[in-house]
Amino acid sequence: MILLILAALLWVFVHVGVSGTALRDAAVARLGERVFALAFSVGSVMAIGLLVVAWQGAATTPLWFAPAWLRLVLAVLMLPAFVLFACSLIGNPTAMGGAGLIAQGPRGIQRVTRHPMLSAFAIWAAVHALGNGDTAALVFFGAFLVTAVAGMPSIDAKMARRHPDTWPGFAAASSIIPFGAILAGRNRLVAREIGWVAPLAGLLAWAALLHAHRHIFGVPALILR
Repeated sequence: MILLILAALLWVFVHVGVSGTALRDAAVARLGERVFALAFSVGSVMAIGLLVVAWQGAATTPLWFAPAWLRLVLAVLMLPAFVLFACSLIGNPTAMGGAGLIAQGPRGIQRVTRHPMLSAFAIWAAVHALGNGDTAALVFFGAFLVTAVAGMPSIDAKMARRHPDTWPGFAAASSIIPFGAILAGRNRLVAREIGWVAPLAGLLAWAALLHAHRHIFGVPALILR
């Protein structure tokens, strides 16, 4: 368990303590964008590899057992995670990108949340931590949950430094929490900007993994009894 905790702390440090912080800016200034990106990618792969190996070999203690009704709720909650993830990859107009796109304001899935991929990871991590209910799973999935949640304001801070003139308007018209800006009246949902391809891809991927979860991971996603 000690190795798992250390691996989790390393993962969080790499993605929260470095990425999106002034430490990253200093490293980029010294190494250059390409060298830093390569080093960061290598470090991320090593960190997640260590985290997975440590989780698989960690001693664990069950804290609770998710009943069938909770597993059903968690399985349903994974659907928006898949849709958000698909929308972050397909038709995402800004992807937290250039100043010109940010100046135009949120479009597509960015109207729902400016961090669709991290929101998807946060839901995934929380669902699996609740569904497993043992100490090793809480550390493993908790590392991803902390990374996703803490990464959102970290990215916001980085974008504010890069685009001091246009970022405040973009941030005011969008939200970290999905549908937050829409419910607050600061934006509106425009379905045609999102399209149907990404939501359909997310739905199909969710259904496929729901069916194949037992075969891939050895544990069924649903226990209907």
